[in-house]
Amino acid sequence: MPIPSLQQIVQQCARDAGFHLSGVAPADLYDPMATDRETAQDARAHDGFSELSYLETWIAEGRAGEMEYLKRRDAAGRLLRASVQIPFPWVRSVIVCAVNYNSDQPYSIDLEPAGPTENRGWIARYAWSGQRSADAEQGTDDAAMTELSPTDYHSVIRGRLEHLCVELKQRVGEFESRCFVDTGPLVERVYAKHAGLGWQGKNTCLIHESLGSWFFLGVILTSLELPHEERVQPMPDRCGSCTRCIDACPTEALEPYRMDASRCIAYLTIEKRGPIVEELAAKAGRNVFGCDICQEVCPWNRRAPITDWPELQPRTELVNPALDWLANLGDADYHRIFRGSPVDRAKFKDFQRNVAMAQENAAHPTSTASTASSPNSAPTDVVARNDTWGCKPSSDQ
Repeated sequence: MPIPSLQQIVQQCARDAGFHLSGVAPADLYDPMATDRETAQDARAHDGFSELSYLETWIAEGRAGEMEYLKRRDAAGRLLRASVQIPFPWVRSVIVCAVNYNSDQPYSIDLEPAGPTENRGWIARYAWSGQRSADAEQGTDDAAMTELSPTDYHSVIRGRLEHLCVELKQRVGEFESRCFVDTGPLVERVYAKHAGLGWQGKNTCLIHESLGSWFFLGVILTSLELPHEERVQPMPDRCGSCTRCIDACPTEALEPYRMDASRCIAYLTIEKRGPIVEELAAKAGRNVFGCDICQEVCPWNRRAPITDWPELQPRTELVNPALDWLANLGDADYHRIFRGSPVDRAKFKDFQRNVAMAQENAAHPTSTASTASSPNSAPTDVVARNDTWGCKPSSDQ
């Protein structure tokens, strides 16, 4: 009976742990078998390092916005995310696991606000996650039967990654490891691509032909050597001539395979602190936490499956919520509803800013549309409300 490869062992153990996709990528994303310097340099230029080396330019151009954690360097001045081996020299391979979080709930682009008295906001799909309490599972709490407790995908997935680590060590022996879920100094989607989990789409999301792009990525950094013959070829790019994600982006944050995060609605409503430049705020529409538009229009998500993870079920009260309800939440209400969920990252003050911004856009849809068609315009009725909803004119940038 043939001895299973490292890739096969990882994929079997990952399936047993409930992950929907998995694979192993080398930590050094170039061909180690290149025998001469010129060939090695050419391999680096055409493989993973070309994707990571763009980070320097991307950050220098200001496209990372205020996300200082993306700009961190080591004592020698090297950008940490330029290679996983800069912060962790012992790493030889990266195990990448994907978890589908899609639900049977509608898309934001398929729902129209019911009118000025029932304006609705939008919270990104990934942040709806919840799980039934133990009482609900046992049928002892009627209220809990219909309400889910908030869950945070970071801790949910990390727990399964750690369990996977234990299983792998029982199969292959001891090795050094670290588990990360959106918290480590690496660009997960690049390693996921080179682990065979999908291709990077024009919206910069990783796309899989069966799962689409509605999935989280978790990684295990390991000291395990990945044999050269087990390295996989990345999936071919299947975006073709499609530009739906680029055309649909309200803030023009996308160009093919590149994103200006400083213009992205997800960045503005989650990572950005303080005032939002008025031009972009007016284009953010009704999004109060994140944005799903570039994934909703992607043809590869038309048949995306529904997740089977009980910890990632949608809390229906967060789907297309009434803006008035969100606006009337006090600090205690906010923490009661969102503590332990991804939404809490926005912090109460900036969440209030986002809701006020969405209310303003709902009240003045024509001015929002005109600003979208002319990036330099600044409608006087919106500028007059800057102090109310935490925005500033473009000239202040």
